[in-house]
Amino acid sequence: MEKEEILCEYFCSDGLVGQEENKMGICEMSDKDLSENHKSSSTAGGLVLSEDIRNHSLKNKKHGLNRERPIIAEDDHGGELYLIKREFGHHEQGVSRINNGSFGTCPASVLDSQAKWARLWLRQPDSFYFGPLQEGLLQSRKTVAELINAAHVDEVSLVDNATTAVAVVLQQVAWAFMENSFQKGDAILMLHYAYGAVKKAIQAYAGRAGAWIIEVELPFPVRSNEEIIEKFRAAVDRGKRDGGKIRLAVIDHVSSMPSVLVPVKELIGICRDEGVDQVFVDGAHAIGNIEIDMQDIGADFYTSNLHKWFFCPPSVAFLHCRRTFHPMMHHPIVSHEFGNGLPAESGWVGTRDYSAQLCVPSALDFTKKFKGGIDAIRQKNHEKVVAMGEMLAEAWGTDLGTSPVLCASMAMVALPNSLEVSSDQDALKLRSRLRKEFSVEVPIYYRAPKTDFHSNIEPSFKAYARISHQIYNTLDDYLKLKAAILQIVAEVSKAKENVCS
Repeated sequence: MEKEEILCEYFCSDGLVGQEENKMGICEMSDKDLSENHKSSSTAGGLVLSEDIRNHSLKNKKHGLNRERPIIAEDDHGGELYLIKREFGHHEQGVSRINNGSFGTCPASVLDSQAKWARLWLRQPDSFYFGPLQEGLLQSRKTVAELINAAHVDEVSLVDNATTAVAVVLQQVAWAFMENSFQKGDAILMLHYAYGAVKKAIQAYAGRAGAWIIEVELPFPVRSNEEIIEKFRAAVDRGKRDGGKIRLAVIDHVSSMPSVLVPVKELIGICRDEGVDQVFVDGAHAIGNIEIDMQDIGADFYTSNLHKWFFCPPSVAFLHCRRTFHPMMHHPIVSHEFGNGLPAESGWVGTRDYSAQLCVPSALDFTKKFKGGIDAIRQKNHEKVVAMGEMLAEAWGTDLGTSPVLCASMAMVALPNSLEVSSDQDALKLRSRLRKEFSVEVPIYYRAPKTDFHSNIEPSFKAYARISHQIYNTLDDYLKLKAAILQIVAEVSKAKENVCS
């Protein structure tokens, strides 16, 4: 079988595409099959194609995809295909969204839940404030606590996003320096992979307070956990040299750019063995993407966005804090609940819209509509993003930036060097072109050569596409990206030939 046939069969195998596929990956049903299927649907749960979808095709000759998009099947009995179509019908048509990692997605049913909460607030604010608001926030916290295996619901606070959680943690670090609990020159560790906003927050809070900031040099591409562990251990040794103290280690669980699944348990183990005071895991991409267990991971602080991979509306995140740290933890926005504990402080930061934070149970209910729930969704996303990454790398003559075990639901796929991406600005230009000309949304990562954080060996590839997979994605999304890159490569090659001639 051809590569695309195999991939289409793979996508069809779990019921996310229609019954039969042709050589171009289009799922089809004959008129006879359609008629027979319709007759049996009331008793057997058969799939029925709606007339508008059956007659609809989207040609994309401009971008090298002279083929129809897969026909989506509807299920009279509420099957997964129909569910996906209904829940994500608000996505802009014709756009290949393979960037779920940046902003996530929210299904229509959860958006409806959010709208109901917002209307309840606006209908009678006083009644809402003294009743449903705090009751609803507690239910959301209980839902998160169960999902992450927290020891107690009081360890879970709801905040706007992971950036807010970072501010909460770093604020108490800055106070510790100002109150001389920590001394100027004590170290803060962060990974080279750390999110840019987190790096700036560390500098703004800890650096200004007198901390020595150590950036853990990490390789990319990376093939094994051992490469990461070795570099982390070396950074810890550096921080402890000459009797130095490491006050805080900030560790990504799934880094953003480049996207790497980091062995947090092993790194936390090193921190405990070496006397690092506090460990904060930035799991912005974690919940709904990988399995997380607070009691197993053992970090002092852990945050994750619920709007990225857990289908909540933007924006809501949780911050898990061990109860031994509760007296020193405060929300950076001081309001009437100051001093009543971080969950209470975070539950009221003034008059604002709290509806996103109240939707966590609705998001969990959405995942339960799929066989196997969030665990199955997570596993399928991982398997498919790896398969799509390998398909793209083969088509482009490149490679993945990590081994599959270091991917979650995102994968780094090297781009052909002939694209001549040689700066962050070039990467942004390519991303913008893919969006504007080809209706493909995907981040591009420029891997700077010969920096302090890489080896002195010139990298094989200079740029990578970070692809995501979420349940609404289809094979077409990735074939569209493949064709777009090949077209741009051909244009660059032709332009060079014209210059030479």
